[in-house]
Amino acid sequence: MKKTSPVMIIVFAGLAVAINVVLGDLVALFKIPMLYLDTLGTIFMGVAFGPFYGALVGLATNLLMGVTASPTAIPFALVNIAVGIVSGLMAKRGFSMVTAVATGLILSVVAPLIGTPIRIFLFGGLTGSGADLLISALRASGQKIFASTFLATIASNFIDKILSCILVCMALAPIPLKYKPNVAKETGV
Repeated sequence: MKKTSPVMIIVFAGLAVAINVVLGDLVALFKIPMLYLDTLGTIFMGVAFGPFYGALVGLATNLLMGVTASPTAIPFALVNIAVGIVSGLMAKRGFSMVTAVATGLILSVVAPLIGTPIRIFLFGGLTGSGADLLISALRASGQKIFASTFLATIASNFIDKILSCILVCMALAPIPLKYKPNVAKETGV
């Protein structure tokens, strides 16, 4: 395996954080339900450079979003760190479309497992995201706060994380093998 240049890692990490922040801010601005897109760069870094760099980009993203968009993003750094670690570990043997969908499915459960307690204990379950509509509807139907928050965030993460993983897989696919940083070469992606 070839050694990846530290400069290359820093450049891609900066771009990944920027992608996370810009897409996350756009989704929040337009209040698009069932979507976040604030982990796309994290997933990319985890897949392309490994779990450590994925986690680092996740942390940097939420710290920056906490300053530029809303302080509510900072506690969710734990979620973004986990996304980087999981996607990096899942890509150890390659990141085919099947692996991308499987990773998205795993992330759609892992992210709410970490994020639901943060939402409830710090924000009463509502953070101003598109998932709040579904959380409120479930609460109005008589669901308990944990169940309504967890179910709504699983539903939104299901769409968001699978889509994000598929987009990363598609972005990596056309890159010639010799330029792919740490993605396993056996599966072709």
